[in-house]
Amino acid sequence: MNPEVAQAALAAPHVDMTLLSMFWSAHIVVKLVMLGLFSASVWCWAIIVDKLFLFMKTRRQMDNFEQVFWSGQSLEDLYRTLASRANHGMPALFVAAMREWKRSHEGGRPAIGSLQQRIDKVMDVTIGREVDRFQSNLLVLATIGSSSPFIGLFGTVWGIMTAFQGIAASKNTSLAVVAPGIAEALLATAIGLVAAIPAVIAYNKLSSDAGALGGRLETFADEFSAILSRQIDERQAA
Repeated sequence: MNPEVAQAALAAPHVDMTLLSMFWSAHIVVKLVMLGLFSASVWCWAIIVDKLFLFMKTRRQMDNFEQVFWSGQSLEDLYRTLASRANHGMPALFVAAMREWKRSHEGGRPAIGSLQQRIDKVMDVTIGREVDRFQSNLLVLATIGSSSPFIGLFGTVWGIMTAFQGIAASKNTSLAVVAPGIAEALLATAIGLVAAIPAVIAYNKLSSDAGALGGRLETFADEFSAILSRQIDERQAA
């Protein structure tokens, strides 16, 4: 080895290249970018975990309700059991339709002329509310997934500009001087990708799950509407 190169290597100061040290030595703008991306990543994972538990609970609730509904139990008994509870999903759909049914039959003159349309409208509104609940905060995941790489790239560009300014001021282009600044800058892009990749994957998966749950609600609404329509026709014929 060239003695001068060996002497320069021994004389070069030791540079700490851990993630924490790179963060603390980065420019204030790059630090803010990193903190923002880290916060977005935490927010993203909080939404993902919340939605996974919500969808798991909703599927289990739908399975249990369908099992009870199609078991032959009286609709009146099932309504009395569920009416006093805070319902979501299929139970909410059932209670809303049954409540409109009972209201239309109150009094001396039952209002069943347009009862089918009113029941369908009530169930459509309930489905809309449930789908909104399923899809809430999914837009946050889409925003994080689409914007985080660009925010990280902004931090990287700013960090590289700062590193080049430091190189110009020190008039030293050795790798020991250039590498730390470039590494600090690239860390911002890495954090941006860490935030974006799970957000994009989760958004696609959770959006598909929300659509599937909404489809189950619409299928049940059509089946229940057919049952009530048959009863309406029988009462009008009587």
